[in-house]
Amino acid sequence: MIDRRSFLVMGLMAGVPGVPPLSAHYGEPFTLGIACGDPTPDGFVLWTRLAPTPLAEDGFGGMPPAPVPVCWEVATDPACAHVVRRGTEQAVREWAHSVHAEVEGLEPGREYWYRFKAGPYISPIGRALTAPAHGAPVTSLTLAVTSCANYQHGHFTAYTRAAEEHPDMIVHLGDYIYEHGKGEHPCPGGNVREHDGPEAQTLAGYRRRHAQYKTDPDLRAAHAAAPWVPIMDDHEVRNNWTAKLPAARREAAFRAYYEHMPLRRASVPHGASIHLYRRLHWGSLATLHLLDTRQYRDPAVCGSGFRECPKSEKETGRSITGAEQERWLLAGFRESRARWDIVGQQVYFGQRVKHPGEEKIVRQDAWDGYSGSRTRVTRGWLDAGVRNAVVLTGDVHSHWAGDLAVDYDDEDSPLVGTEFAVTSISSGGDGHDHDKARDRLLDTNPHLHFHLRRRGYLMLRVEPAAVTADFKILRYVRTPGAPALTAAGFTVADQMPGLVRQA
Repeated sequence: MIDRRSFLVMGLMAGVPGVPPLSAHYGEPFTLGIACGDPTPDGFVLWTRLAPTPLAEDGFGGMPPAPVPVCWEVATDPACAHVVRRGTEQAVREWAHSVHAEVEGLEPGREYWYRFKAGPYISPIGRALTAPAHGAPVTSLTLAVTSCANYQHGHFTAYTRAAEEHPDMIVHLGDYIYEHGKGEHPCPGGNVREHDGPEAQTLAGYRRRHAQYKTDPDLRAAHAAAPWVPIMDDHEVRNNWTAKLPAARREAAFRAYYEHMPLRRASVPHGASIHLYRRLHWGSLATLHLLDTRQYRDPAVCGSGFRECPKSEKETGRSITGAEQERWLLAGFRESRARWDIVGQQVYFGQRVKHPGEEKIVRQDAWDGYSGSRTRVTRGWLDAGVRNAVVLTGDVHSHWAGDLAVDYDDEDSPLVGTEFAVTSISSGGDGHDHDKARDRLLDTNPHLHFHLRRRGYLMLRVEPAAVTADFKILRYVRTPGAPALTAAGFTVADQMPGLVRQA
C-alpha cells in the first residue's frame, strides 16, 4: 500500500522536467534488494539498482533507456514513519540504473532505517548505522566477517545466520561473485545450483552475474540487516588475476562491481582501475584499514600455490599492496589513536610453512610470497606504536586463527598481532572437519592455533579490554536452512598479543 505522503513525493518526482517516472508496466524494480555501507559519524552510502528483469541478456535488467528518478528516505524508526532525510537520485542506463546516495547530516552512533521509491514501487526497508563521533569513547563494535560465496557450490544460509547476529557492520573480504560459467569449477559432489550463462567476461556478463547473486534471498537479507564494508578479491574479475589481465576485462568487472556495491563516489572506476582501499573509524575504539592486495601487487615470480621460491625471499622490495598503498597504510598506523587497529584484506598474512626442513614451501600468492612487504607492514605498526593489531583475512575457504610475529623463523621473536581468517560462505561445498594437508600446517607452524574447513562466518566483538572471535560454522550448504554453530572462540587481550582459546 502506498500512503498519502509517498503518493505526493512520487507525484513531485514525476514532475521533474525531462525525467519520466518508472511506469508500472515494467514490473517490480527492486528485485536486487537494497544496501548501505561505509558508515561515518554523520551518514553512510545507500544503494539499490532498478532491475525488473534481473537476468536480461543485455545486462540492463529490463529497464528502459531513459533515466528514472529514485527517491530515498532515512528514518529513525523501523517503519520509516519518522523521516529525517530524503532526496532524489537519477538512475541512468550508463550505470545500469544503479543508485548511490551519500547521506550526510545525521546523528553519530545511532541506528537508522531507509528505503527507496521509484514510480509506484517502494523498496524493502533496511537498517543502517552511523559511526560514533571521532574520538568518542565506545564500549563495543560487533563485526560479522564474510568471504567467498560461490552460488554454484551451495546455498547462502550463512549470510542469513550472520544477519541474525545483529552486527554493527558486515565486512566482506572478497569473492562476492564467481566468474565461472554454468557447470564450470564444480565442487565435491557436484554443483548445487547453476550460474546463468557462460563465464563473465564482458560488462553485460558481469552485470548479469551480480544480478543473479543478488536475487538470492539470504544475500538480500544480509544487506538489509546492517551496513556493509566490502572489498574485492579475485573472482569478482577472474581467478588469481593481476594487472596483466587485459584492460577491457578489468574495466568491465570494476564497473559492474561498483554498480552493485554500496560504495562512495571515491570508488567510481576510471577505466581499468578502481580505488577500493580506504579507512573507517569507530570512535576511539577501532580503526578499520581495508586493503586491495590484487590490483597493485608485483607479479608472482614462482606462480601461485605452495612451493619453494628463494627468489621471492631475496627480492624484499616486492610488494603485494604496491608502494602507494603501502605508504597510505603506514601513514594510517602513525595517525591512529584507536585502541584496536584492524586490517581487512584478502589473502593469508602470517607465515604458513608446508613442510619442516631446509626447503621453505609457502603459498606464493599470499603474503608469504611477498615476505618483504609483510615485514614492512608489520614493522610499520610497531614503529607507529599501534596499541593492538588484528588482521582479518578471506580467500582460504577455511577458518584459521594465528599469532603474528616479525620473524617467524626465530622462536624468540615476540608476538606482535593476531590474524583471524574466515572460511567461505559456500565455496567448496559442505566442507569437512579435518583436512590432513592443512592440519599438518598446525604441527609445523607453532604460531597457528586453529583450522577448520567448514562453511560459515566469523563474529568479532571488539571491546576496550579485549577482542573476541567466534568461528561460526554450518554443517551443510547443499540444502538451505542449516543452523550456525560456534566451532571455537578465541580472545586477545588489550596490549597482550597472543591468542587465548575460550573454554
